[in-house]
Amino acid sequence: MASYSPETLMTLCTKYCLHNLEGTLCYMQDNETLRLHPDVFLPSEICDCLVNMYMELVNTDNSFQPHESFFSLFSDHRSTRLTHIHLRGIQEDIVQDQDLVAFSKQDLVELRLVNCEKLSAKSLQTLNNFRSTLVSLSLFGCKNIFYEEENPGGCEGDNESLVNPTRQVLVRDFTFTGFHRLCFLNLGHLTDGVNVERLLRPLTSLTSLDLSGIQINDIQFLLQWQKRLGSLVLYNMDLSEEHIWVLLQLTHLRHLDISRDRTSSFYKFKLTRKVLTAFAQNLKNLVSLDISGHLMLDNSAISSHDEALGPASTEPQKSSIEPFRALKRSFQFLGLFDTTLCNLTHIPAYKITGEANEDQILNAIEAYTEYRPEIASRAINHLFDIARIEQCDQPLRALQLVISALKYHKFDKSVQVTGSAALFYLTGSDYRHEQSIKLRRQVIQVVLNGMESYQEVTVQRNCCLTLCNFSIPEELEFQYRRVNELLLSILNQTRQDESIQRIAVHLCNALVCQVDNDHKEAVGKMGFVTTMLKLIQKKLTDKVCDQVMEFSWSALWNITDETPDNCEMFLNCNGMKLFLECLNEFQGKQELHRNMLGLLGNVAEVKHLRPHLMTTQFISVFSRLLDSNADGIEVSYNACGVLSHIIFDGDEAWAIAEPRRAEVMDRMWRAISSWDENSRRNINYRSFEPILRLLPQRVAPVSQHWATWALFNLTSVYPEKYCPLLIKENGIELLKGVIESDAARPETKAMASQVISFCKNFREERMDTSR
Repeated sequence: MASYSPETLMTLCTKYCLHNLEGTLCYMQDNETLRLHPDVFLPSEICDCLVNMYMELVNTDNSFQPHESFFSLFSDHRSTRLTHIHLRGIQEDIVQDQDLVAFSKQDLVELRLVNCEKLSAKSLQTLNNFRSTLVSLSLFGCKNIFYEEENPGGCEGDNESLVNPTRQVLVRDFTFTGFHRLCFLNLGHLTDGVNVERLLRPLTSLTSLDLSGIQINDIQFLLQWQKRLGSLVLYNMDLSEEHIWVLLQLTHLRHLDISRDRTSSFYKFKLTRKVLTAFAQNLKNLVSLDISGHLMLDNSAISSHDEALGPASTEPQKSSIEPFRALKRSFQFLGLFDTTLCNLTHIPAYKITGEANEDQILNAIEAYTEYRPEIASRAINHLFDIARIEQCDQPLRALQLVISALKYHKFDKSVQVTGSAALFYLTGSDYRHEQSIKLRRQVIQVVLNGMESYQEVTVQRNCCLTLCNFSIPEELEFQYRRVNELLLSILNQTRQDESIQRIAVHLCNALVCQVDNDHKEAVGKMGFVTTMLKLIQKKLTDKVCDQVMEFSWSALWNITDETPDNCEMFLNCNGMKLFLECLNEFQGKQELHRNMLGLLGNVAEVKHLRPHLMTTQFISVFSRLLDSNADGIEVSYNACGVLSHIIFDGDEAWAIAEPRRAEVMDRMWRAISSWDENSRRNINYRSFEPILRLLPQRVAPVSQHWATWALFNLTSVYPEKYCPLLIKENGIELLKGVIESDAARPETKAMASQVISFCKNFREERMDTSR
């Protein structure tokens, strides 16, 4: 199911056209209505694909913008041809009466309308336009399609007209007269009060009927299709002995579904051994039966002794469900979800829904997702338990099914909660190696859809946790802007769940680490810097230094790296004030100090911002931190880095009387000489450019020495990472300049010479290895 192959050319072209309608197939008339170019003629294969893909994008891609006049593109049957249309109303107003009118001149063969709640009785009249061609029709969940709006009348200014200008009136005179080719009909969740028998009586070709969720006391009218009806769905219909008698007369049935939602309490009917035996003996053509959710009034299982004999078998004569021993052949499908029968060993069916094992659970998700989210969510919950406690045997199939459920039911709380929880475990490291890029991107899409569409704490937490299973930022880069906007939106909410806040800040930090400067600047403009500073201010007010506080400073360190605009934003938003207050309030927090000093190192690298740091208070703090042993050498090293850039501007830029520049430089020399040259570092350089610019100079030997020490440490401790970087950025030539300079100190020259040797040795070792 998780194909590694790319999408078909047809799919790619269709998506491109839908995202760029004005640039491809259409033009905009009067700045409001889409029109096809006059030289465009599209066959049914392309038109069907355009409409169905459009609906999929509207329902599953939150970044896709629907066009109000899109369906009108297909109003002319001379330039467009439609035959098979699937319209699903996940958003209640996405399919309206006028949209169906746009298709009224088309010769539709299949029209599937699912949960299109905005459709009214006007659309019933539109259906009459398709009566001579329609073979398959679904009105599932279109609960208002049998209602029309009626003005109650009254004079202008009449109180009732003002309060209730229209009211809904049930249409009772519509029937399927003239629909002679109609074979497949789904009326699931039909409006109460509609006379189903009268509605269906004119149909002469009916072979498949779905009456899910409709309560009908007398179904004898079904006998008019006794020799034609091959599929009948009566999900959630409260049955009786009379219903069963009629069903037993429908001997041509190949699929019968009398399942129900076990959590509903209004059912009186109980399934018995006698009924199952009658099904097996009378409905000899049956290959698919669903009795999910039924409570058995008596025991239909064989003895436990016979049950334990031999390996599991699908042969009817060995069936653990005794009535099914009368079957001539095994069922292709047997629905046993939410029944005790699914736990038996010998079940005469090739595909079974239930909760006894992973295969049954996955079959249930597959069978019930589209029309029965209440059942699918419970099946997904069983899958969640397997993925959490045990090991999935079919992880790719499981993942794809959960993705489909989340797409279909974007606004269903139960599906979103259970589905997002299952995703967390199904995308973990145990299963990752089997998942294609395409599949993992689908996961990211549904996770982001869930975060956007459902502001529920559990869903938000599950979605954030699932994102943590991906390589960040690499795997999220194709949705980089969107995921950042969503996370910032979560962090800017007035009331925040602590765990979500912690995960969201961690994700934000990871997203701005190791990305190019354009990405960082774009995220900065979204309000990233101000959001992090607000979080820091809140924690400071509460006198709490936790992971949120430390991650927030770390995120600011990352997003200001070589991005002057973000550094300036930090200064303009009172960042330095927060720095001093955090330093004073949380004096023993070493990692916090390291993150803050790393951030200020980025600010100090920006020449026009350095004057903001040139105050007695700031310079005194940086000088004092030179003596810090916090986090190894990191705090001292970063403080020295900040001062190195400030000192580099020369004596004339030193705008304060105290502390004196010479005094600060002496403290810097002492600090550098105290560091262990072989220190393992908690730092990551993407470029040496800010360090290298301190080498060719004569005004600040201590800054030059700090830069040389940094290169010495990094290339000696991490040669494979940093030697190539130094060579690539022309660092060797700059170090040679240091050696030749008469202004450089002898210890600086010696260290520069050693760095050159490290890089030379690294090159030679690489050459030997390649040979």
